[in-house]
Formats: sequence, structure tokens, C-alpha cells
Amino acid sequence: MAGWASNNKYSLLGAMRSGAQIVSYELSAGLSIITIVILTGSLQVSEIIAAQQTGWWIFKGHIPVLISFVIFIIAVTAETNRAPFDLAEAESELTAGFHTEYSGMKFALFFLAEYVNIFVVCAIGATLFLGGWMPFHIGSWESFNHIMDYIPSSVWFFGKTFFLIFVIMWFRWTFPRLRIDQLLNLEWKYLLPICMFNLILVTLMAIMCWHF
Repeated sequence: MAGWASNNKYSLLGAMRSGAQIVSYELSAGLSIITIVILTGSLQVSEIIAAQQTGWWIFKGHIPVLISFVIFIIAVTAETNRAPFDLAEAESELTAGFHTEYSGMKFALFFLAEYVNIFVVCAIGATLFLGGWMPFHIGSWESFNHIMDYIPSSVWFFGKTFFLIFVIMWFRWTFPRLRIDQLLNLEWKYLLPICMFNLILVTLMAIMCWHF
């Protein structure tokens, strides 16, 4: 809406790109979340975290959950318009994309919304894959596990969330920006088929109880 309302061709192109990007990567993000729902057997967040008392899903879910986690991180990075997926605001070709015509507080609100989005998706990732507020335990290492239990649950949760935020920011510092066709090819030709195959694999794993 902001891109269309600007009455600027660059803003409109940025808005169209943003729409295509969000619709595309929503699928992979959703399918990667469904893998955890299948393993847990519940959509309730408290039950998803309770299922990780004996170990975080990223460790006890074997390779399929690791694949889901990687796809989730890539998809939410694209969802939040972060580099290397910031095609909607590509300065080199669209000046600043959908927020070209905005300045002052309006411009600041775009950035605030982006960073709030990053925090929310990283909090979801920490909850689903990294055990939420659960401490890090290693098998029968009683003394180690006892020390980990002393760390408050809020510290665990925010620590995991900020770690994922750091990973997303690391992407920005590491990878060059993609072209719009490469961005959509990555989703429709690679991530989505991998996600669908992975979903079948996780379903089989849940039925056969192959996870720890």
C-alpha cells in the first residue's frame, strides 16, 4: 500500500516485488513449521516446548529437522526483506523501493516494523527448534545439566532469539544481493520441493518414532 500510494514507479515496482516475495516464501516458512507440529503432535506452543524437555528438536529431530531449520531461517530472512533478499528496497536499481517517498518518522516506522518482524520470527524459530525457554541439557551429564538449570528461563529464551537475529544480520554482512528472478527460482524450484519432500520424511519419522 505504501509503494502504491507513493505515486512513484520505483515505489510501485518495490511494492510488487515485496508482494511476490512474501507470497512465495510464506509457503516454505509454513511448511518448515509444520514439521515441528507433526513431531510434537500439537499446535499448542507450551506443548511444543514441553516436548523439548529431553532435548531441543534441532538435536533430537535428526537431519530432517536440521533441513527444516535452515529453510525456515532462509524463508524468514526473505519474509522480513533482509539482505540478500532485500529486492523490494534495492538501492542500486529502485533508489529505495517502496519507501522512496517517505522521510522522518514515517521512514523510521518502516525500519521499526522490519526489526520488530525480525524479532518475532526469531522468537518463533527459538521456540520451535531451539527449545524456547528450555535449558541446554546433555544426556546423563547430571552436574552440567544442574548448572544449566540455574540460568533463568527468560535468559535462555532471549539468548536464543538474539542468536538467531545475529545469524540473520550475519547474512547481510556476508552475501551479495540476488536478482529478482534468482530469488523466485530459489523458492519455487529448490526450497519448496525440498520442503515437501522433507515433510513426507518427517511424517514417516514421526509414525516410526525414529526421533530420540
